[in-house]
Amino acid sequence: MTLLTVSGIRKSFGAVDVLHGVDFSVGAGEVLGLVGDNGAGKSTLMKIVTGMYKADAGDVVLGGTSVLDLSPGERRAKGIEMIYQDLALAKQQDVAANIFLGREPVRRVFGVNFVDRTKMKQDAQAMITRLGANLPAINRPVGSFSGGQQQSVAIARALTFNPKVVIMDEPTAALAVREVQGVLDLIRQLRDQGIGVILISHRLNDVLSVTDRIVVLHHGRAAANLVTKETTMTDVVSAIVGGGDMAEAAAHEAQG
Repeated sequence: MTLLTVSGIRKSFGAVDVLHGVDFSVGAGEVLGLVGDNGAGKSTLMKIVTGMYKADAGDVVLGGTSVLDLSPGERRAKGIEMIYQDLALAKQQDVAANIFLGREPVRRVFGVNFVDRTKMKQDAQAMITRLGANLPAINRPVGSFSGGQQQSVAIARALTFNPKVVIMDEPTAALAVREVQGVLDLIRQLRDQGIGVILISHRLNDVLSVTDRIVVLHHGRAAANLVTKETTMTDVVSAIVGGGDMAEAAAHEAQG
C-alpha cells in the first residue's frame, strides 16, 4: 500500500531552480533511500514534504489525500514525522521529557491542568521497550547518552504519535561504527511495524543494507529509482555523479 506520493514537485528560490518536477513514493513497511550529492535538492524536497517550504508546483499526497495546503503541524498530526540530523533534543532533560517535548500528557486536579509525569515515564518506557532500544536509564539527561542512544530517543519521540511516514536525515552520520548497526536495526523495526521510512544518507553502505528502494536526486531531478536488492554500489554512485559514467562511478566508489 502506498502511503506517501510526491508528484511533479518544483521549487525555485529567486532565479535558482532547485527542484525540477520530482516524483517518488513510499509504501507501508518500506524503507526508501534518498541519496545525492550536496546541492542535489534532498533537504529542500523533504522540507516541502513536511510543509516547511511551499512547492511552486506539484502535490504531496498522504493516504490518498493531498496535504499540500496543510501546515507543518497539521502534516505531523496526519502522520508525517521528521527526525533531523541535529535530533533537536533537550540535552539536560530526561528521556520522557524529550519524547513528549511540547506534547506532554496532562491531568486535571481541582480544575487545574498538571503535566502527568507518571504517565510520561510509563509511556516513554513502553515506547523504548517497543523499539527494543538499549538505553542505560530513562531518568538520565539524554546529553549523557552516546550518539546512538540519543538517536534512539529521537526515533521513540517520532513513534509516540503513531506516524505513517518517518523521514530520517543522516541518522548514522555522527555515530561510532559499533552504533551504526543498532540504528539500522531500529529502522528495520519501523519497517516491520508497517511504517514508511525515508532515509536520507551519504553513507551508501548503510543505504544499501537497510532500504527496499533508492531514489537518486541529481541536479534537482529524480535521476534513478532503484530496487535495492537488484542494485550495486556502482549503480548508485553512477546515478549520483551524473547518470551513467561507470568509469567515473568506479573511481568515486574507490575513493569513498
